[in-house]
Amino acid sequence: MAADAGRGRLSPARAALLAAGVAWTAPNTLLGLLAGVAGIPLGARARLSRRERALVFQHWPWGPGGAITLGNVILHTGPDLDCPCSTYAHRAGHAREDAINLADHERAHVYQYMTLGPLFLPVYLLCGGISVRNRFERAADRYAATGRGWWPWPG
Repeated sequence: MAADAGRGRLSPARAALLAAGVAWTAPNTLLGLLAGVAGIPLGARARLSRRERALVFQHWPWGPGGAITLGNVILHTGPDLDCPCSTYAHRAGHAREDAINLADHERAHVYQYMTLGPLFLPVYLLCGGISVRNRFERAADRYAATGRGWWPWPG
């Protein structure tokens, strides 16, 4: 799915997989929608992003900065998701790495959610939560840097 994100039409098989992923992660997406809508009175603005396969709430008023993905919803504190950010390894001082694109990183999480559905949050938390140790974050950084490898385990 990553190779055709935002480009042209999907094949019927890929469209069916996308629809199944969206349905499978619907409980997570509902949490994201509730959080996003709660931010609207405080300035959050929603836009549908085909490229990210998500509803993106920009200017989301809570959090330390950056973005968080819940299903097919991305909550972003800034004005534009298409911006540079540091990798988790770089921020933790484990490696010197070039900046990655935040939109690409969050798109990897959307794919992870569509694969694991309601299992994503418990598995993500068991893998270390928001930290450099979390294989989901490392995979999202890898995907943002290379365009490949959003799945956190070797295939």
